[in-house]
Amino acid sequence: MSFMEIEEVSNCEGLPLLSLNHVSLLCRSVWASVRFYEEVLGFVLIKRPSSFNFNGAWLYNYGIGIHLIENPALIDEYDTINELRPINPKDNHISFQCTDVGLVKRRLQEMGMRYVTAVVEDEGIKVDQVFFHDPDGYMVELCNCENIPIVPLASCPSFKPRSGTSFKKLDPFAKCGFMENVMMESLSMDMLNFSF
Repeated sequence: MSFMEIEEVSNCEGLPLLSLNHVSLLCRSVWASVRFYEEVLGFVLIKRPSSFNFNGAWLYNYGIGIHLIENPALIDEYDTINELRPINPKDNHISFQCTDVGLVKRRLQEMGMRYVTAVVEDEGIKVDQVFFHDPDGYMVELCNCENIPIVPLASCPSFKPRSGTSFKKLDPFAKCGFMENVMMESLSMDMLNFSF
C-alpha cells in the first residue's frame, strides 16, 4: 500500500492497517503444537526474537504467522481438552483457504484426526468447510471460501440490518467508496493466495 492509500483509509476513521500479521495462541506444549502446525497445516518454524524470556515458537506460511506461547498452567486448567469434545463450527476458530477440500479430508483421515464438515450456500454457490482441533483444542477451519464473492454490504440494495444491531446506514456515494473497492480487491487477491 502506498502512503496515499493509507491516508485515504484514515479519512474513513479506520486505522492504517495493512494486513493480518499473526495469531497468538497459548499452548500446553510448544513442541506438540509446533509439530501439529508443521505436519498438518504446512507452517514453517521461524526465528523469534531472542529477548523473549518465556518458552514459545513462531511459525509462518500463507502470508500469516502463528505465535505459540507455552503456558504450563493450562495443563491443570484445561485437562478436559484431552477428552474428546464436540467440534462446533460456531466456536471461535482460525480459517484457512484451501484448494482441495476432498484432499484435506483424505489427509486428515490418514492422520487419524477427527473433523466435521459443513456446507454453506448462498445464491446457488457452495462453500465446503472442514473443522478440527489443534492439540490445545483451538478450532481450525479449512475451506474453499473463494467460491463466494466478497461484496461490501454498502453495495447490497436488499441488505437490511436486523433490529437491535449497531450497523450504520452506509452511503454508497461516500468518499470512502473508492478505498473500500481497493481494499476488497486486495482482500480478494490475498484470500486467493491462501492454499493448502
